[in-house]
Amino acid sequence: MIKNPAQLILYNANVITMDRQRPQAGLVAIRGESILAVGGSDELDEFRGPKTRLIDCQGKTVVPGFNDSHCHLFASIGRLRDVDCSPSSVSSIAEIKALLRQRARETPPGTWIRAKGYNEFYLAEKRHPTRQDLDEAAPNHPVWLSHRSLHACVLNSLALSLAGITRETGDPRGGLIERDLATGEPSGLLFEMNSLIGKRVPPPAHDELKQGMRLVNRLCLSLGITSVQDATSSNDLSRWQILHRFKDRGDLSLRVYMMLGIDAWDEFRKRGMAPGYGDSGLRLGAAKIVLDETAGGLHPPQEELNRQVLHVHRVGFQIALHAIEESTVEAAIIALEYALNYAPRADHRHRVEHCSVCPPHLMRRLRDIQAVVVTQPPFLYYSGERYLAEVPPSQLEWLYRIRSFVENDLSPAASSDCPVVPNNPLVGIYAAVTRKAETGQVVLAEECVSPAQALAMYTTAGAYASFEEKEKGSLSAGKLADLVILSADPTQVPAEEIKEIQVETTILGGKIAWPA
Repeated sequence: MIKNPAQLILYNANVITMDRQRPQAGLVAIRGESILAVGGSDELDEFRGPKTRLIDCQGKTVVPGFNDSHCHLFASIGRLRDVDCSPSSVSSIAEIKALLRQRARETPPGTWIRAKGYNEFYLAEKRHPTRQDLDEAAPNHPVWLSHRSLHACVLNSLALSLAGITRETGDPRGGLIERDLATGEPSGLLFEMNSLIGKRVPPPAHDELKQGMRLVNRLCLSLGITSVQDATSSNDLSRWQILHRFKDRGDLSLRVYMMLGIDAWDEFRKRGMAPGYGDSGLRLGAAKIVLDETAGGLHPPQEELNRQVLHVHRVGFQIALHAIEESTVEAAIIALEYALNYAPRADHRHRVEHCSVCPPHLMRRLRDIQAVVVTQPPFLYYSGERYLAEVPPSQLEWLYRIRSFVENDLSPAASSDCPVVPNNPLVGIYAAVTRKAETGQVVLAEECVSPAQALAMYTTAGAYASFEEKEKGSLSAGKLADLVILSADPTQVPAEEIKEIQVETTILGGKIAWPA
């Protein structure tokens, strides 16, 4: 009689453990929230008891639960709730206006209409919408239309008025208000001002927010995602408390590593909430700093950035620096070098989020400071043709250099930046392996990685980026029982078939979470 049998056993499986000690297995035995053992299918009777539930995988592939290392949970709620103006739904400004007219007919006058996901590159007009475009569609509703990148938005006239933006309004720090060159009137297009506008728009009702979080949670589980790292730069104590309530009430079962905005980190510190505070369900993460050059200069300025990074570094927090352009990547490196010179610290795992354009001299400096890069392979799939058309050749050759990140020991973790692009990890793995856009165009084929390396970016590397590799990211005894059954083996099928692989079952904490 087995004293402590497994509660659940997956057997007759092709288990890709991501554990170097035992890369392949045929069986995973689970007790409670943890893995009891990983072994061969011939060991089934060693762990089976009279009440053990068995899942015969029939040779299908089992991998660790996927980890989206940079996403935005609450913005993802908006993607499901708001008017969808993404390239998959619209191809012109005329179609955007048609969708807004339809929503306006269904919405009481004066109520805000939120729309998301437009990308001017994929619109027939090849331009951003204007306030006049949105006025034509919904003159009696304030309209807030966010760009796919979340770094720009368009407001109609009523929304501009309610937000207090007029011809006399100056550009906010780090932001830019586009204006008519002749009159100085705002065109409606705003850069790096989404967070500011968000504070002036009535928040969704609690029930609406709860329902949205449930939908996001279910969507992620259906894609095999068991862990997310929320990289929202406006995260603060109130956002932590909201997530905590969702976790307590069962609306959010995903494991969440919540970054916090640079303006909020001291509030957490004063409450004794240090990095890693929380548990495996909800954990406090890095302090997030966004670097940009929208207003014509670095924001925050280098001297201020150096001070911020050093201050946060000295008290032991991990730092996540949003840097896209070559100049902002270099500014992030300078700040990290500055902090590490004044206060050396081993295993800091400071992160550069995106690191989109990274020439060799910056790659070497990132390696020297042992930074972690969190990159977005699916951007290649969803925006590759835009990169090829718009990124200057001098920058294109250094764009999303995934293989170089691996070869320079930068422990690259993969993510979607959802809702910027859809968050299917298998599309991300496909993109990292093929470097192909939806059109079939290839972006820097020499920066491809192997399927096994791409899978690691969504599993072991994601756990490493959040200091959680001792409890997840691979399948071995004692680790969390977060795993996924796939319809095929992404490391063995032809590369073109990777994105077609289906998630058949998602197990989170030893329980079948999807389908449920």
